[in-house]
Amino acid sequence: MGTVTRGTTNPNRLRRMDRWITAAHGAELRRAAHPVAIDLGYGAAPWTAVELLRRLRTAAPRTRVVGVEIDPARVVAARPYEREGLRFRHGGFEVPVEGRPTLIRAANVLRQYDEDEVAEVWERLRARLAPATGASRGGLLVEGTCDEIGRRHVWVALGPEGPRTVTFATRLGSLERPSDLAERLPKALIHRNVPGEAVHTFLRDFDRAWAAAAPYASYGARQRWIRTVHTLAADWPVRDGVSRWRQGEVTVAWEALAPRC
Repeated sequence: MGTVTRGTTNPNRLRRMDRWITAAHGAELRRAAHPVAIDLGYGAAPWTAVELLRRLRTAAPRTRVVGVEIDPARVVAARPYEREGLRFRHGGFEVPVEGRPTLIRAANVLRQYDEDEVAEVWERLRARLAPATGASRGGLLVEGTCDEIGRRHVWVALGPEGPRTVTFATRLGSLERPSDLAERLPKALIHRNVPGEAVHTFLRDFDRAWAAAAPYASYGARQRWIRTVHTLAADWPVRDGVSRWRQGEVTVAWEALAPRC
């Protein structure tokens, strides 16, 4: 269920997303009895699934990864890379695995879809996540877009209950201004970067805070970014702290950036 993507991928392309998932969702993966992570739409080569397994196991050693692709030829090509904890399956948004995954990562998958199709896809994928319990918030869906070599990335994190946060991540040394990340907004937001929409206002404020923090550039791009996010957090519901900002990240509550009806 779904449409075949272009399949372009590169080694290490999703490192920023994986790093965030490991930090934000590692505890849930460790608590799960049988943690399963889905790399949905991994593309023409299996690198992202191979890397996801390695990175998640640094936080949750029992995690298993299943790469899911709608193009059968890509699944056949990936089979030689299977190993303990890593399998490849033919499928799409139905997520053809037994049970409920603890994580579904869908990077650069919805870019080719229409905006009005996103909500239905999100709902379908959220329904496949492990449910919340007394001790757990449930599984996590991470859906977003990055550039070809993973320098700029924006993603939405969703739980079984709905969208939770939006994360902006970048290689700070290549950043001219925070609004450069606008071209990597996920499909749910990219067409909303116009006056009157919250994400447009957020990026405007981000640029202004970045400009005001210019004196900190003498200490390096990281210090300028940290100062920028400190300023931004005064007016926007930033959900993370300095340990994440140092990585070139900032995470904001979904409700603050959600499209206006």
